[in-house]
Amino acid sequence: MTSKATLAFVGEIVPELYRVEEAAVALRLSRRTVYELIRSGRLRTVKVGARRLVPVAAVREYVEGLGAA
Repeated sequence: MTSKATLAFVGEIVPELYRVEEAAVALRLSRRTVYELIRSGRLRTVKVGARRLVPVAAVREYVEGLGAA
């Protein structure tokens, strides 16, 4: 069974990692707010070379954690 996160549609590749700007769009937050979430440890990231990327799963975890608050 394949999860929705790993499915690729015709002509479109579903990302596993977001740039900070893309995570901000997905969360409908400002870039500044996303960087604050990263600094506070509430949004997990990975470092790839010099780039800081946000796993799609980390965005889901953050949103799911909002309901528990």
